Parts: sequence; C-alpha cells; structure tokens
Amino acid sequence: MTERRYRYVGPADLLSAVKPGEEGHAIGSPGDLIRWFTGRDAAELAEPFTYVVDLTGTLRLAPRRSEHVACAGGAPVLGAGELTFRHERGRWIVYEISNQSTGYCPDVTTWPAVRDALDRAGLAHPGDFTHPVVFRRCPACDERNVVRDDDYHCVFCDTELPAAWNVDPRA
Repeated sequence: MTERRYRYVGPADLLSAVKPGEEGHAIGSPGDLIRWFTGRDAAELAEPFTYVVDLTGTLRLAPRRSEHVACAGGAPVLGAGELTFRHERGRWIVYEISNQSTGYCPDVTTWPAVRDALDRAGLAHPGDFTHPVVFRRCPACDERNVVRDDDYHCVFCDTELPAAWNVDPRA
C-alpha cells in the first residue's frame, strides 16, 4: 500500500513565508534528539513540539509555535502533528502524540508512517495517536473542520460531513 502524501491546505500567507533550507530538525537517532534538545530550556522541553514526517520518512521537529508547513519546508508530508517527550529511565520517549495540524489536516490513518519514522529514529512511543484528530472538508462551504464527539456536521454551515477523509481531494 502506498502512503498518502498530504499537501499543505492552510492559509497561503503561511506557505509563502516558508524560507528554503529552514525546515525542522531531522531526527534519525536518539543522539540527534539529544543534540537538538541541547540549549532548550525546561519549559520548552515540557510542552509539545511540532513534527512532520517528510516524504523520505524522516521525522522533523520544530518548536511548538512553529508552523507545520515551515517544519516541512513547504513540501508535502506523510504525517504531521504535535508530540510531547518525557525523560524516563535515562532516555527520552514520546509520551503523547497527535495528528493535530490544521495546515495539512492529516487523516488518522497516517499513524503507520509516523510510527515507522519514530521506530527508525529509535524513539519509544505509545503505539498509536494518544490524541487522534478527525479532519473533514465541508462539501457545501469548502471549510476545513475538526470533527468532535463524532458530530459530522460543519461548524460553519451545519452541512453533514463525509465519513471518509476528503480535505485535499488532489492528494
């Protein structure tokens, strides 16, 4: 099965602000993560980080207040969201992870690509999204929606939302 590529679907001004060569930090090993953590204060280490899985399957990290599209260098991704690390038994582990990215709106089915990137980087993880987010695009008003409490109705116009992921039909 081919992994779905997610193109950026957020505001155009955020995409145009992406600076070439300034994508998120590639994490290929626990050592890469530790080196990237060097110099970050305790408050930043305690909050979630922005992540993407690029098209090579590499995990890329950026500070939480970074845009996913900047972390990806403006490119399509295999997965995106936020993750939180915890230091346990002398190593950093992924404690919480989501697919929360309103710029890419990745489906919950991105987990295998995210899991594989974490595994390749040698990072222990919870085995699935701890906070899965369901995104849908409204067929009537074309707005992106986050589905909450299994209520598949557009928050903008109350139109019923499709059961299947449809945020970027070109993907």
